Amino acid sequence: MKTPGPTPEWLALDRAHVWHPYTQMQTAPSPLPVVRAEGVWLELADGRRILDGISSWWVNLFGHNHPRLNAALTAQAAELEQVIFAGFTHEPAARLAAELVALAPLGLTRVFFSDDGSTAVEVAMKMAIQQWRQRGEGRRRLFVALEHAYHGDTFGAMAAGGDAVFHGVFADLLCDVLRAPVPASEREVPGALAALEALLDRAGDEVAAVIVEPIVQAAGGMRIHPASFLRGVRAATRERGLPLVADEIFTGFGRTGRMFACEHAGVAPDLLCLSKGLTGGYMPLAATLASEEIYAAFLSEERGRAFFHGHSYTANALACAVARASLALFAESNCLGRIAELARLFARRLELISALPGVARVRGIGALAVVELEAPAGERVTGYLDARGPRLAQEFLDRGVLLRPLGNVIYFLPPYAITDDECHRVFDILEDTLLGSRRMTAR
Repeated sequence: MKTPGPTPEWLALDRAHVWHPYTQMQTAPSPLPVVRAEGVWLELADGRRILDGISSWWVNLFGHNHPRLNAALTAQAAELEQVIFAGFTHEPAARLAAELVALAPLGLTRVFFSDDGSTAVEVAMKMAIQQWRQRGEGRRRLFVALEHAYHGDTFGAMAAGGDAVFHGVFADLLCDVLRAPVPASEREVPGALAALEALLDRAGDEVAAVIVEPIVQAAGGMRIHPASFLRGVRAATRERGLPLVADEIFTGFGRTGRMFACEHAGVAPDLLCLSKGLTGGYMPLAATLASEEIYAAFLSEERGRAFFHGHSYTANALACAVARASLALFAESNCLGRIAELARLFARRLELISALPGVARVRGIGALAVVELEAPAGERVTGYLDARGPRLAQEFLDRGVLLRPLGNVIYFLPPYAITDDECHRVFDILEDTLLGSRRMTAR
């Protein structure tokens, strides 16, 4: 690794004025200044290179600085960068909407664009509530979500989330949400579904919708549940005439080995939330796909029955153009085939890691590998606030890899452009770091 060079002058401006996300600004180390990126590598101002093992917070699909996506962005910038989307439209948005509908599970025919994952979830929740009220069922105000859920950091999305670490300080300000258990194995599925159905029956005609992260609960600890559970949730909602909201902000665009995680269970939701990988990691953009039935509830001669939600940059032309290029690249480069190869490589390496001391369990699906560490004896703070998370993250960075553990849960989620050799490099560093940390703890 190169000897660190001089600190860039502008980093002092960051320290003086920037408030970083999910960061305790009083105690966190100085942020690393990234000046360039290509493929799976981030280049720092001092010349060091860091392998991006988390796809820059789960957004990057094809690697940084991709010439195909660069060209799409440049070409669109020469034509139209942004225009109000109320009363106006443009070709990139119209074509992107049609392409998303063609890829999505059957029955999702309408696309509402927004800015990020949280707003995509807010849109879905507002649609669910308003469509009931416009059908004369104003009692339906409750959402049913899963334990350990995370759906974003705006108020509706926070309410749907199930982790007090992220949103507990706002608990008294959030809308009411009922919480259902999540099975970790096939053996637990019948009990979890029975609990969900009992909850739905008790709440009756007060339930507006059920919202889930299909197959993988990401920020809640990279928890993976069986496809049979998702099928059961869909059956329970359909039987009761309730909308199912699938939050595929994390799982969409191949992360679990299918284009959308709902495909593992062969189910179609009534509302589908997308963001993160939608533009291949280039531009902020989100979409909420809705069924024709939900869309029809907003059609009226009365303007007041319209869906009054929007963003200044809704359907930004630059973002839509890059998203279209990303979808084309996904199809042309056989991404799902590459993800299957990564899944096999990850499984082999995870099997070896599972035997290491201090490892409680491993799991993986698609292009995701997860290592969960045992809780130390007598340790009172576990989960996301486990002190090992930041310490391990720094050790990984010192070894040239960006991994950002969720407390005691270490995960590897690289861009699909990563090579086998680069994957093995990350797993080698992971194994060595865990063994080194174990040796230090033993002393």
